[in-house]
Amino acid sequence: MRIRGRVAGAALAVTALFALAGCGGGAGGGGTAAQPSGEAQGSTLTVFAAASLTGTFGDLEKKFEAANPGTDVVFNFAGSSALAQQINQGAPADVFASADQNNMTKVTDAGNAQGQPEVFATNTLQIAVAPQNPKQIASLQDLGRPGLRTVVCAPQVPCGSATEKVEKAAGVDITPVSEEQDVKSVLQKVTTGNADAGLVYRTDVTASKGQAQGVDIPQASEAVNQYPIVVLKDTRNAELAQKWVQFVNGDEGRQVLGAAGFGAP
Repeated sequence: MRIRGRVAGAALAVTALFALAGCGGGAGGGGTAAQPSGEAQGSTLTVFAAASLTGTFGDLEKKFEAANPGTDVVFNFAGSSALAQQINQGAPADVFASADQNNMTKVTDAGNAQGQPEVFATNTLQIAVAPQNPKQIASLQDLGRPGLRTVVCAPQVPCGSATEKVEKAAGVDITPVSEEQDVKSVLQKVTTGNADAGLVYRTDVTASKGQAQGVDIPQASEAVNQYPIVVLKDTRNAELAQKWVQFVNGDEGRQVLGAAGFGAP
């Protein structure tokens, strides 16, 4: 297995470090990330979450805010590796939800979490192709065909790490035309016609609402991503942060996650 080229992750992390205002979304939609007040009512809850959770956490936000009047949940969605780096560099946040254990461990090893992370969902890869699969892609081996444009996640991103595992399991070595910093960017390359295929999570194919078609691969079982969530050490609203974690792990959270294609822990 080759080692893919390094991406300028450090520059990305510095640029993204305090870009939280542009990533948030509360009941008003896209407001700035105000500092939490320390009270359960009338508070802002800042959640750093893997890009693959964008749709499901957006749905859960509405339910959570309705159950906790006055609460504004603000998100920072990005690749888990970038989020872990931001947290460890001091970016203000209350909760971290990662798309893998490795990037969560970076945060816990740095002493930036309260308690032990809880796994709340699992996810596996599919090959995303254009609707009707015009290139007739049926396997990972097909991604090596001459002229086929394949996009993957960068290796430090959870979907990139999973991609390397399925490649190894299949005995193939994909040469991508680009390596993206999060799974949503991979999917966008496919849905806009800038790539013929991309390795993404099955939940992202579901979330595309027909803009992409998923091709199952048997090797996906070799790279099941576990999604852990934890309250962060420097939260200014530990009570509300814990409520969010419990909500994600509760019946409503499981229902929304399951409908999106996530597996149970």
